[in-house]
Amino acid sequence: MIKNENSDSDREAKVLAQHIRMSVFKARRVIDQIRGRSYEETLMILELLPYWASYPILKLVYSAAANANHNMGLNEADLFISKAEVNGGAIVKKLRPRARGRSYLIKKTTCHIKIVLKEKSKF
Repeated sequence: MIKNENSDSDREAKVLAQHIRMSVFKARRVIDQIRGRSYEETLMILELLPYWASYPILKLVYSAAANANHNMGLNEADLFISKAEVNGGAIVKKLRPRARGRSYLIKKTTCHIKIVLKEKSKF
């Protein structure tokens, strides 16, 4: 079944942050807590979680809600997280000098975070 992109029932606001300097596993730990929840509940959860990864995800949720409000005229109280995913990004590799002329490889991982907000059905 193919859905029409312009129908009112599937209006959604998407936000994508690329090359966020954190591990995929640490970001997924936070994303799993908010997937499928309402917008207000998501904000409360993200503000109270003790993880550093919750701060950039909170900024993304704010941005997605602002996109939904400004671009599509959706009410923030009717929004919920319909899709939230974290994928691996590029790995920045650095060399650190070690003893006796050797070097040690440091891998700095990045991730891409995608959040989709949808409007709750009125039915």
